[in-house]
Amino acid sequence: MDTFKNTRVISGFIWRFMERVGAQLVQFIVSIVLARIIEPSAYGTVALITVFTTIMQVFVDSGLGNALIQKKNADDIDFSTVFYTNIVLCLVLYAIMWFAAPSIADFYNQPELVPYVRVLSLTIVVSGVKNIQQAYVSRNMLFKRFFFATLAGTIGAAVLGITMALQGAGVWAIIAQQLFNLIVDTCVLWITVKWRPIRAFSFQRLKGLFSYGWKLLVSSLIDTGYNNLRQLLIGKIYSSSNLAYYNQGDKFSSVIVNNINTSIDSVLLPAMSSEQDHKDHVRNMTRRAIKTSTYIMAPLMIGLAACSKEVIALILTDKWLPCVPYLQIFCFTYMIWPLHTANLNAIKALGRSDMFLKLEIIKKCIGLTLLIITMWISVLAMAISLLVSGVCSLIINSWPNRKLLNYKVEDQIKDILPNIIMALIMGAAVLFIGLSPLPLIIRLIVQIVVGATIYYILSKITKNDTYLYAINLIQQRRANKEAKNA
Repeated sequence: MDTFKNTRVISGFIWRFMERVGAQLVQFIVSIVLARIIEPSAYGTVALITVFTTIMQVFVDSGLGNALIQKKNADDIDFSTVFYTNIVLCLVLYAIMWFAAPSIADFYNQPELVPYVRVLSLTIVVSGVKNIQQAYVSRNMLFKRFFFATLAGTIGAAVLGITMALQGAGVWAIIAQQLFNLIVDTCVLWITVKWRPIRAFSFQRLKGLFSYGWKLLVSSLIDTGYNNLRQLLIGKIYSSSNLAYYNQGDKFSSVIVNNINTSIDSVLLPAMSSEQDHKDHVRNMTRRAIKTSTYIMAPLMIGLAACSKEVIALILTDKWLPCVPYLQIFCFTYMIWPLHTANLNAIKALGRSDMFLKLEIIKKCIGLTLLIITMWISVLAMAISLLVSGVCSLIINSWPNRKLLNYKVEDQIKDILPNIIMALIMGAAVLFIGLSPLPLIIRLIVQIVVGATIYYILSKITKNDTYLYAINLIQQRRANKEAKNA
């Protein structure tokens, strides 16, 4: 891959990462404020609805959008065709949710859910308007646009959500925050991105895009349905409070992983797709993504797991302490997510959506078996089953690239092992500090500082490959900047 493309990929990742960090930071702060004001049961109520809206959202976000990004010569006719198709599809999906609202309420034996379902489901329609602009931005790697759009929506939603929560709006505060965020995000994206649909529609183009996209759509439906099945069962078999603790543990760990994973996912697919005829380039990008993501994710996740009790007690207060074991399990589960992303994006970029679907079916069969075994034991057992299935999925996702890219599973393990060992050493030190009698906030600060210092020293002593790559990249960019200014 030439220098220009390499720089473009890095620049795209930086802007996408800044966008995710900015948005997630604001959302994280807002969630902390709301969690202190609103009772856990309110969060559980919204989570019950989100199970269904998230599944519907897959029809909008997956399949045709990815097909546009992957297609070599996608033009305005392709984009306009998908845009009009998405609008019609989203209106149909919203109608389904509107009429299904009473049935969803009956399923949980909570009649008050009906208006919540109908209002929150409006996010599906708004996403349909936004989706093609997202695909256009991703295909052309204009990730700077995401930064401004997301930040505007997140800040506006933060003010609205907190104001409503202080006035006792409860569940409505959470719903309004989510809906307002998406609406503002969409409006800003349409203002800043110049693409507009033309008066053109091609069934032939749609058929071609659908032949690639339907397999990804089905894969995403299986994955999303499987991931949300746990929440549905917890809400039905146990209680909304149990679901709230489960989701809060999930949220704290995912707030970190989503920033990095979404950035990698957004940049890798268009970058790899542009190099799909050069498998050695795709392999090199996959390998670099796996090394870099593990170098970042391993210390963050293991460090958070080690000081999770202190974090929850300080930020959310003691009423949320039951979510600590879930947080620890999710930290280890999400630590390997970017590895899934890198391997799967390589498969998608090479046009093997058929293989992508087969892998999804195999993984979910394993996951469902584990879920059925654990669902009647406890909520904690269900969370542990997700970790076990995640490890199995990592092996399954990486296996095809043994032939596709000549990048074997054992080679991937060798690439990530140094980072994980350093993170485990750091985590042991952080855990030991947690046993000290220091005041809570002081103890947490010491844990963070010592953990970061140990990881940095270990990186330098071992001459870690990713550490040296980052240093070299910084020096190169600084030299290029100095050369321009000279």
